[in-house]
Amino acid sequence: MADKQDRKRGLGRGLSALMADVTETETSAALGGAVEQIIPIERISPNPEQPRKRFEQGDLDDLAASIKEKGVIQPLIVRSRDDGTFEIVAGERRWRAAQMAKLHELPVVVRSFTDVEVLEVAIIENIQRADLNSVEEAAGYRQLMDKFGHTQEKMAEALGKSRSHIANLLRLLNLPEPVLDMLRSGDLSAGHARALVPAEDPLKLASQIVKGGLSVRATEALVKKEQTSSSENIFKKESAKAKGEKDADTKALESDLSASLGMKVDLNHKPGQESGQITVHYKSLDDLDELCRMLGGV
Repeated sequence: MADKQDRKRGLGRGLSALMADVTETETSAALGGAVEQIIPIERISPNPEQPRKRFEQGDLDDLAASIKEKGVIQPLIVRSRDDGTFEIVAGERRWRAAQMAKLHELPVVVRSFTDVEVLEVAIIENIQRADLNSVEEAAGYRQLMDKFGHTQEKMAEALGKSRSHIANLLRLLNLPEPVLDMLRSGDLSAGHARALVPAEDPLKLASQIVKGGLSVRATEALVKKEQTSSSENIFKKESAKAKGEKDADTKALESDLSASLGMKVDLNHKPGQESGQITVHYKSLDDLDELCRMLGGV
């Protein structure tokens, strides 16, 4: 219960203070102003609650090559454990690339963070990445809101983003998962995805966009056309109901019954009710006799 309340408070120092703390640590460490330690790499391990689960191999390869040539320029931020090992607070990508570069030691700055703060810093670090795709960034904002109770206004202020930027990204999470996958893979841009948010069938339209290589402006026109068509269909259905016109299912059933009986059948079902009327039209007494035989064996 206490942990849940702590999360909802969003940390005593607040998001802005935590951001400033982490930024100051990394900047001063890079400039030699913070106390930096060199730790054996085997004593360092990642945070198991790290929200980022996927690391692009190509990016890791590039970073590993850079580390081989220049070393790790910016130290990792870690916190100490009781057993003498260290948990990564920020910098897991550097840790992974350093292993690929076969480094035995890493520069670190040790800070005191609670479990809640570690998770929050990890989310913030992910949001601040330049190569973050729109879905990952939106998911980060959603986590900060759901886990820590941060508002869009507070996040915008602390992270240096506009509120509209955050709001637009959060709306993307309303799209179906297959559409979000297209966005993650780069088949759709954030502009395409934003245009698809109000669509009635975003997956169908997304497939058309990818197949046709449509621009964002063409996507907006496609969504508008779908909405217009949908409105017209609703109007036609409502008009048909008002005029007493039968829907396609009723007409199909009438056709099936007429073919089965060999006589014209009218089916009148009362809208919103389970009752109705069925009328069978016969052309001769012979037809009537045949109908009676089928219905009652007369």
